[in-house]
Amino acid sequence: MAQVLALIDDLFFQAKILETAKHAGIQVLVCGTVGALICEMAKAQPQLVIIDLNARGRPVEALTHIMSGAQKAPVVAFLSHVQTDLAAQARAAGCSEVMPRSQFVRDLATILGRAKSEPS
Repeated sequence: MAQVLALIDDLFFQAKILETAKHAGIQVLVCGTVGALICEMAKAQPQLVIIDLNARGRPVEALTHIMSGAQKAPVVAFLSHVQTDLAAQARAAGCSEVMPRSQFVRDLATILGRAKSEPS
């Protein structure tokens, strides 16, 4: 099974991701805090990391930590389409894929499917 880590504290998005992952046969571990995500990154070798840039705490710092660590994983971050400054911060931290929530929801099955094709 593929391993995806997600930093999401919004219950609606947690449920949406977990349900979509279940149908796709993908294992997702949802972390509610930046600290939990960083801790899980140290233990696991995820094929994909998903970050809600509106999560409590400092999600951009988590992104910076992930991108600077020895263990690399593709990261998809999402946010409100009007948060252009936050999107720029995420890209500056090394995230190449930052998208609006609407696109994230629309493409969720495809995004999660990438975890199956990423090498472990």
